Amino acid sequence: MVTRPKLPRCIKAWISQRTTDMSLSAKQVGRLKPILFLLGLLPIVRWVWLGINDDLTANPVEFLTRSAGTWTLVCLLVTLSITPVRQVFQQPALVRLRRMCGLFAFFYCTLHMLAWSGWDQGFDLTDMLTDIAKRPFILVGMVAFLTMTALAITSNQFSMKRLGKRWQRLHQLVYLIGCLAILHYWWHKAGKHNFQEVSIYAGVLFLLLAWRFVRWGRQKFSPVPAVGNANKRAAVSASGNPDT
Repeated sequence: MVTRPKLPRCIKAWISQRTTDMSLSAKQVGRLKPILFLLGLLPIVRWVWLGINDDLTANPVEFLTRSAGTWTLVCLLVTLSITPVRQVFQQPALVRLRRMCGLFAFFYCTLHMLAWSGWDQGFDLTDMLTDIAKRPFILVGMVAFLTMTALAITSNQFSMKRLGKRWQRLHQLVYLIGCLAILHYWWHKAGKHNFQEVSIYAGVLFLLLAWRFVRWGRQKFSPVPAVGNANKRAAVSASGNPDT
């Protein structure tokens, strides 16, 4: 009978310490926030640059409206990707970047709506209703925007404490927003039968939702020790950002 050699405690502790040291601390992630903020403003810098150089295409209103919509979807997908990335690479502190990404998605969605309702429709309710009746995909976008507004308003510690468990259920609507955004974009492109770009975004969203579904299934049907559940709840409480 062969006895498996055991590592000395000092080596185990060293390996454990090295593994732990690879994770970014909350302070290190906090230093990334200014960089992330500047990156989030790059689309606006690009618009200004194009405007100064008179390069906003022949229809600037349409260009800016669609560009803001595209960046809404990009920021939304980045927001949804943070949870898989932080769990796959064991970087729990990355959760602190999710709120900013989500708010940037709301910011560009607001610009997208204002560009359509203001520049394109002149804030004329009759014209807006006529356009919605003619192009129903706009209604889908408005539903997504109103839902996103509720999430943006409650993206703070006060709302988390006030709503309790209802807060996490509310913010799970981000999945619905993602699906509505894809439907809105897909329906818009259907008139021209141009699905190449929207198919890429739809594929990314599908992978992100599939990952969550598989993870949910494993947690649902795999026995998890009570201690593990307690540790998970403690981590969520400390971060102030439940998984979504």
